[in-house]
Amino acid sequence: QVQLVESGGGLVQAGDSLRLSCAASGRTFSTYAMGWFRQAPGREREFVSAINWSGGTKYYADSVQGRFTISRDNAKNTVYLRMNSLKPDDTAVYYCAANSNRIPRLVSLAQYWGQGTQVTVSS
Repeated sequence: QVQLVESGGGLVQAGDSLRLSCAASGRTFSTYAMGWFRQAPGREREFVSAINWSGGTKYYADSVQGRFTISRDNAKNTVYLRMNSLKPDDTAVYYCAANSNRIPRLVSLAQYWGQGTQVTVSS
């Protein structure tokens, strides 16, 4: 089992950048594929980005492609989401997710969730 704790959210203006972090407990972090999802008020949770265990394979939602970058540091048990050129539409609670067997590109593929971190982008 793995426990996930997100951090790095906040209130920013359109065009600004943020870096989210997700710290994982346990010695087997390097064997988990990781993902980021987000949920805006009144909307379903949606996929943002995912990365395989080694960091060699990455996926992005079309809405963030070219603006967001996912990465991981297995020595630090941490996965990151660098968000550039933020837009008001990026406002949501961002969640970190983990899967021990498959890359979590769907909500249904997330085995473990963090508690989320709020990102608010003002226009």
